[in-house]
Amino acid sequence: MPKGIEIRDAHFPGRAPIDAYGNGGFRFAEMSHRGSLLCLPSGIHGWDFTEGDALDAEALSKVLDEAGEIEVLLVGTGRELRPLPQSLKAALKARGIASDPMSTGAAVRTYNVMLAESRAVAAALVAV
Repeated sequence: MPKGIEIRDAHFPGRAPIDAYGNGGFRFAEMSHRGSLLCLPSGIHGWDFTEGDALDAEALSKVLDEAGEIEVLLVGTGRELRPLPQSLKAALKARGIASDPMSTGAAVRTYNVMLAESRAVAAALVAV
């Protein structure tokens, strides 16, 4: 018996370079997504985060859950570089993850290069 429309969290079950960003979203794997993204070893996930929200361990809990497979986390903080709070840097470092905040555009470009090099990289990309 049909249940009607099922709303699920946005998730692409694989790794893919980001083809474009802007206008409040991203394009990758011949798809588009409005809003922010977490690019993790488990795939690309929609991230309920907007520019100016507090960056903390709770906001990046999905990243921390996959810590064993991530060496570097690129954090695209929006249009401008925003430093990561010391408590977040410490939580990431405690799990063996180096963090590197930068503008979203720089994070997208760096992520694509590191992904092409098969590096253990993840990205938290705030939509611009």
